[in-house]
Amino acid sequence: MKRTAVLISCIIFIFFISCTQNRDEKSTDTGKEVAESVDVAEVEIEEFSEFVEKFSQEESFQLQRIKFPISVIVPDTGTEGMAQVKELIGRYEWEQLDLSYDSTFLTRPFDQYYQVVRFINDTAVVEIRGIDNGIFADYYFELIDNKWYLVTLYEASF
Repeated sequence: MKRTAVLISCIIFIFFISCTQNRDEKSTDTGKEVAESVDVAEVEIEEFSEFVEKFSQEESFQLQRIKFPISVIVPDTGTEGMAQVKELIGRYEWEQLDLSYDSTFLTRPFDQYYQVVRFINDTAVVEIRGIDNGIFADYYFELIDNKWYLVTLYEASF
């Protein structure tokens, strides 16, 4: 009888230890999942307004954030009616772009225009519209790996 009691006690003890180890392993796994989710949460998406400010001021930054060769749609000044044509612009043909804007552009004596930014999913479109002067442009930016890039533009100003 004593042997049976000792044997049952040993079995219960082993069972208790294995259950405790299993619980510790599960809590460690849960800890890993929490740590992994924190790493994902720490990835920040670049703020568009801060990006545009730096993009407009720093030429080297601008060149890094354009997907070259960039596809552009522009009016063909060589044809009657200035039909739109699609062109590719490479890094070495690019002229620095300034998208900084303040409200005085709306009231200045010449080349008045307003600027609006529209967001659609992971795309931002900077729309520039002139007031009675023919200024019309759209600049398309995409969020790629949490950073903004200029991917195409539509320039119909005349």
